[in-house]
Amino acid sequence: MQRIYPAILSGGTGTRLWPLSRQQTPKQLLSLAGSQTLIQNTLFRTLGREFRTPLVVCHADHRFMIAEQMREIGITDAQILLEPLGRNTAPAAAAAALTILQHDPDALILVLPADHAVQNTEAFHQAVVAASGPASEGALVTFGIAPTRPETGYGYIHRGEPLEGHAAFEVTRFVEKPDAATARTYLADGGYLWNSGMFLFRADTYVTELERWEPDLLVNCRQAVAQGQQETDFFRLAEAPFKSCRSISIDYAVMERTERAVVVPTSMGWSDIGSWSALWDASSKDDSGNAVHGQVLHSGTRGSYLRSEGPMLAAVGIENIAVIATQDAVLVCSRDAAQDVKGIVELLERQGGSLHIHHPRVERPWGSYEVIGKGDGYQVKRIIVNPGEKLSLQMHHKRAEHWVVVAGKALVTCGDETFPLGENQTAFIPQGARHRLENPGAEPLHLIEVQYGSYLGEDDIVRFEDSYGR
Repeated sequence: MQRIYPAILSGGTGTRLWPLSRQQTPKQLLSLAGSQTLIQNTLFRTLGREFRTPLVVCHADHRFMIAEQMREIGITDAQILLEPLGRNTAPAAAAAALTILQHDPDALILVLPADHAVQNTEAFHQAVVAASGPASEGALVTFGIAPTRPETGYGYIHRGEPLEGHAAFEVTRFVEKPDAATARTYLADGGYLWNSGMFLFRADTYVTELERWEPDLLVNCRQAVAQGQQETDFFRLAEAPFKSCRSISIDYAVMERTERAVVVPTSMGWSDIGSWSALWDASSKDDSGNAVHGQVLHSGTRGSYLRSEGPMLAAVGIENIAVIATQDAVLVCSRDAAQDVKGIVELLERQGGSLHIHHPRVERPWGSYEVIGKGDGYQVKRIIVNPGEKLSLQMHHKRAEHWVVVAGKALVTCGDETFPLGENQTAFIPQGARHRLENPGAEPLHLIEVQYGSYLGEDDIVRFEDSYGR
């Protein structure tokens, strides 16, 4: 069998899973369906002799988190393409196909969203093998999931005549997300499959179809790849041409137009983890049908999804409800209305603030920080710097800082001085002084930073030197 290049698309923001999923830490980077994150599970599924090294397409803001999560599971040779902004799946897959075609003109690419869950990896592999035959002959293969309920949150595929010599079928039509009554007729019909959003095709076939149906998009993607830049372990797509790409999915751009669409039916325990209701479906449950995660107590509660990422969560006498508590937000919604959480995120965006952007603990390539107190003219942060890492050489126009080492060892640059700092020792960084914080030790550095000044925003940073290309 021709070996396959997995192209993992990790550009989504998972707004329907707020408050856990946020712009800076979207759902694919979270452990929602097991001990590993969704993207780690997706990468694990593509390990095997039929697969070549995966390629990941992600937003530039997530590059270090994804690289670290790959390192955690032993994947060190995957290529990462950085999108300057999200343009949906068709341009992302085009950039992946064009990149792979540079060194393999006969490549098959397996396009996988990074944020899906699959319970049966063996069935997944069997479906990929079944799809590889028609794909190598020029078909654009999608994977149709055998429906188990009248789901209104998924699109559907109506399968047509069987494809001679293959465990695949012609695609009669793609169907948008139906209402409940229509979904019930699809389930009873037996000829409709859930649209998984996973695809297998020759890279050159996909490019040919884009040239036919979305020629401007293809031109812009070609330029984005040709004008892109290699940066250490990442390849950054050129911003201007990629930004000019039409924002459109693979389904709309190609699959619903082409005569080459083929579907392979499969049952693999698949879920797109697109809502709290979908996550409840994919979770193990107690005798009352509750999926419980974290510090939770419940009584007289049935069919609910209860999750706490910090504070004690207590639920009494509720049914078919999702309750999610993080350190800075609580969501309560009917499981039947879980698809509507996106509207709350849109309200937060219009109101300003950052509740839809990041968690109190903000991940950085060097470690993380968390605001633990603030008031008029001051702010207190807990900072963790990973072993061997360092912050940028920087300065602030509008604030000064006090640093107190809680655990570990620090190397501090302030002005023309560089000096070590141990536990219970402090340093003062005057307003306007060039400074840098490093961890030269083998253990994480824990530090308390007290900022004070007329403005304490993260955009009051002037960087002079940075190991991470920011």
